[in-house]
Amino acid sequence: MVSKRAKQDIRMKGIYNPKGVSINGSKTVSVFGLGFVGLTTALGFAEIGCRVFGIDIDEERKKSLRNGVVPFHEPHMDGILNNHLDSNFFITDEVSEAVKESTYIFYCVGTPYGTDGTADLTYLFSAIDSTLDAINDEKFRVLVTKSTIPPSTTAEKILPYVNKKGNKSKFLRVANNPEFLREGHCWEDFMEADRIVLGVNDEKSRELLAELYEPMGIPIKCVTHSTGEFIKYLSNTLLATLISFSNEMAQAAEAFGGIEVAEAFRILHMDKRWNDCNMTSYVYPGCGYGGYCLPKDTSAFYSQAAEKGFEAQILKQVIQTNTERPKRIAERIAFYLNEYIQAGTVGILGLSFKPGSDDVRDTPAIKIIQELQKLGCKEIVAYDPIAKEEFHCKYPGIGISYADSIQEVYDRSDILAIVTAWEEFRIIPALGNKKIIDCRYML
Repeated sequence: MVSKRAKQDIRMKGIYNPKGVSINGSKTVSVFGLGFVGLTTALGFAEIGCRVFGIDIDEERKKSLRNGVVPFHEPHMDGILNNHLDSNFFITDEVSEAVKESTYIFYCVGTPYGTDGTADLTYLFSAIDSTLDAINDEKFRVLVTKSTIPPSTTAEKILPYVNKKGNKSKFLRVANNPEFLREGHCWEDFMEADRIVLGVNDEKSRELLAELYEPMGIPIKCVTHSTGEFIKYLSNTLLATLISFSNEMAQAAEAFGGIEVAEAFRILHMDKRWNDCNMTSYVYPGCGYGGYCLPKDTSAFYSQAAEKGFEAQILKQVIQTNTERPKRIAERIAFYLNEYIQAGTVGILGLSFKPGSDDVRDTPAIKIIQELQKLGCKEIVAYDPIAKEEFHCKYPGIGISYADSIQEVYDRSDILAIVTAWEEFRIIPALGNKKIIDCRYML
């Protein structure tokens, strides 16, 4: 029997499958988009023996991947990439050849939200256009959207769009396959998923996709197109609601005064009704939700529901609470700065939207920094264990300086704020007696 430690070591190299899946070598898959979701999806199918083509429009990303380097922080993925690169996973610029060879075309491109909150489907339809332009035969294919899209998008937009292609559409089927990956845990969440959801409205695509996933030994749930899309939003809007609820309760507790917020939430988590469901990272106050999924999905879902004639009042308040949270935290920091220190340097501890990731998209840190600057804070120094460079590249003109260690940011600051719950930040109180604003309630 392989020991737990040995399994972990092997898995890091990308050659151990915990469910002992069988080889699926007869299947050929193309994946558009090689970000967190796309790369994990591509390598996951390669892991079970499929032949996989990866397609992306980002030249720097492709260059990095071809050199065996994952261009974002995701544990173990470098080893997994190198195990399959140019073996059964190929990064290609030849879209027509990839599509020609493939029965399955997966779309894992970005669907960002605009100023009105609606999902931007530009990248998705561009990838679909590239696929359709490449098809000049009568091979049967299934086009699968893994990108997060609001309910009714497949039925009302994608399917009619494909059907307009005349004869080509006779050999194409359209499906969706929502992802439930956590950044920092993408590989295990794909290979050891709780469930696989297939939004399928025809028997042929149902059979093909079930065939593709069957070797993984994971429960497969086949539902309608719109149900598949809805399940993803049901999941993410619940998580967003729990985070916002916790933040609102923390703000209420601060208004009452005399409440041990962190201890109160820890005791809440002891309630047997949680049934060990591991929701504690969501039902816990912090700086607001960030990253790529929750901000765009809550906004897109709210906008889509409003378009359908229903205004989701609770979700509206969830979005508003999350929007206002960084401002409230900045006001709290500025209060201590002005009341007790009379100006000085603020040290920001953490720049990624959550620990274990270098993702700085929609991170609360940028919003808190911007609000502090509006409140007159001129000197800000920031530190993050892995996201500093990513933050600097994403927000080049933000006007702050950076530290290379916890000790440096401590030495250079008059007051410090924990913005991301990195475990190493627990040592901060031991460095001295400077004021620490624990925005993550972790000390």
